[in-house]
Amino acid sequence: MSKFRLIADGLVKNNPTFVLLLGMCPTLATTTSAVNGLSMGLATLFVLVLSNIAISLIAPVTPDKVHIPVYIVVIATFVTLLQFIMQAYTPAIYEALGLFIPLIVVNCIVLGRAEAFASKNGVGASALDGIGIGLGFTAALTVLGLVREILGSGSAFGFKFIPGDGMLAFVMAPGAFLALGYLMVLFNKLKK
Repeated sequence: MSKFRLIADGLVKNNPTFVLLLGMCPTLATTTSAVNGLSMGLATLFVLVLSNIAISLIAPVTPDKVHIPVYIVVIATFVTLLQFIMQAYTPAIYEALGLFIPLIVVNCIVLGRAEAFASKNGVGASALDGIGIGLGFTAALTVLGLVREILGSGSAFGFKFIPGDGMLAFVMAPGAFLALGYLMVLFNKLKK
């Protein structure tokens, strides 16, 4: 498979949010704004790429009976590193995302790609797969956060451009489901 194809598949064909419906908990909970969606997506991208690389390196020497716990430890290591970096350099974003940063450890996107792809492919292909899937997740969260922020508060990336309060429902859980549903329909329509 070509390098471009590995990345493009993660963005379109295997988009974790709009096609595979993976990672719905952070998708719905953290996308109250475009900045939060972008931040959560980039955090997941960071962990996904590094864990895919590490797992592709250690998979050949990891016994089958313990490969899942080993993969979780590898992923947890990168999430812990990410937490330290975010706490030091972006404390406001770290506080906004809260509990969902440590939950990247058990995110089905990260563990699924480790099991399904990184453990069976080389370092380069695994890194590209992580980049593609991570960019697909980041794009989906950013777009969903942007739609919810525009409709919910009349702003984009924190810049207010529509006077008034907006539709409060889009900042809350029902709006997340509604916006996600319409975006999934639109994405899959455009994909065909």
